[in-house]
Amino acid sequence: MKLPRRRFLHLAAGAFGVPALPRNALAQPYPSRPVRLIVGFPPGLSADIVARIVAQSLSERLGQQFIVENRPGASTNIATEVVAKAPADGYTLLFVTVPNAINATLYKNLHFNFIRDIAPVAGVDRSAFVMVVNSAFPAKSVPEFIAYAKANPGKIDMASNGTGTVTHLAGALFQSMSGVELVHVPYSGNFFTDLLSGKVQVAFSPIGGAIGYIKANSVRALAVTSPARSDILPRIPAMAEFIPGYESNLWDGIGAPKGTPMAIIDKLNSELRAVLADPKIKARFADIGAVPMPMTVAEFGRHIANETARWGKVISTAGIKLQ
Repeated sequence: MKLPRRRFLHLAAGAFGVPALPRNALAQPYPSRPVRLIVGFPPGLSADIVARIVAQSLSERLGQQFIVENRPGASTNIATEVVAKAPADGYTLLFVTVPNAINATLYKNLHFNFIRDIAPVAGVDRSAFVMVVNSAFPAKSVPEFIAYAKANPGKIDMASNGTGTVTHLAGALFQSMSGVELVHVPYSGNFFTDLLSGKVQVAFSPIGGAIGYIKANSVRALAVTSPARSDILPRIPAMAEFIPGYESNLWDGIGAPKGTPMAIIDKLNSELRAVLADPKIKARFADIGAVPMPMTVAEFGRHIANETARWGKVISTAGIKLQ
């Protein structure tokens, strides 16, 4: 039986469409199951707090749980290796932080390459440090501090959270750009007890950790390390007002295993930028001294590359090595 041409074309189109139906039915929108967000710090620290704010918001927007999983240790290297070796399917993400950029130079025998193995997804937030001194310290400004330090080389102790940490490198950058010589005193925990007592004289602390002491006049703030003054401490000058070009920030973002489909990365980037535009999220960040850092995928990739190169130069110039 010969079919009319129109009828034949209709049946042929239907026949070619049959194999496509099962494939389309199996293609589920992302995310179709819970997503792990790996954080390289213990619960309760600022990075963990920000990660949980972001995870909660993404869960609400995308209808699937974004679960924060803490994998502390080795200055975020353990968490980064977990993600670098995870399937590139968008269901295991890394909460990227400044130590990731630092560790690329500081650690010599990593089992991953941060730049090569972690794909940038989106920037999340940034926050500045504040240079604080013991309340009895004679200098009351950055120029006075520099003059005093040059007159007393090697006699001022600078506390940090440990060798190679960002609090250490913020101070190392200050030394190299100001020409002063400070004695580095690394701590495994909180150094404020010794700063308050005068056992150490200066530190570069995240604003969120120092603001209570500053408001109580327990320590003296000399400068914030952001390029401009901070809305949180508007009366405190920026370091760049005295040392042009100085900048040192904490920052966070999201990364994924290399090879993660761009459709997934782009979707996450879009959703995260919408989250960061929410006034409620901005207010929650402000409570811990942070501001949103929305970026495109390309912008965040350049930010990571620039930070890795910049901190690598500081480490090399200062000769910083792990013990």
